[in-house]
Amino acid sequence: MVGNPDFLTGRGQEQGPELQELETPEGELYLRFFVTSGDEFALPATGIRRIIEHPPDRITAVPNVSPLLLGTLNEQGRVIWVADLGQFLGYATQLNTDRPEIPVIAVEEQGTMLGLAVNQIVGTDWMDLENLNLSQGTPDTMAPFLKGEWAMEENDSERVVRLLDHVAVLRSARWAA
Repeated sequence: MVGNPDFLTGRGQEQGPELQELETPEGELYLRFFVTSGDEFALPATGIRRIIEHPPDRITAVPNVSPLLLGTLNEQGRVIWVADLGQFLGYATQLNTDRPEIPVIAVEEQGTMLGLAVNQIVGTDWMDLENLNLSQGTPDTMAPFLKGEWAMEENDSERVVRLLDHVAVLRSARWAA
């Protein structure tokens, strides 16, 4: 396995066993994703318990609960409440559940787990907190759940990735509504 050329950082085995130094990523690891509005958010990887993608019929609707909650999901014997993150943050558009699978990000804090249903998961990225800016023009419904935002340059345009505070989301009084 160690002799496998895929693990070497040089041009091949002909250079000998010396390895080039690997670059150390700067910052921390974050999961990036989109909500239904097309806005991009991130969560620290350390707060994510798991990422689940199941068909919508695996989420069981529960009557008389907050309209923000889609229902519950049984994942490896544990019941996880699943919420529409976009609606929780104040967006009017509901998550499209008429599709083969719904991406759910399960976050956990002190034994409390919540599944955040999102539109699309982008992937993970190393991002530096030193480059995090205060959120500009953020709606009041979203502001208590943000730690800031990063300005990302893509294709000659600037895009904003907002950093969510998963603990504030979990502890929100909105779930009782």
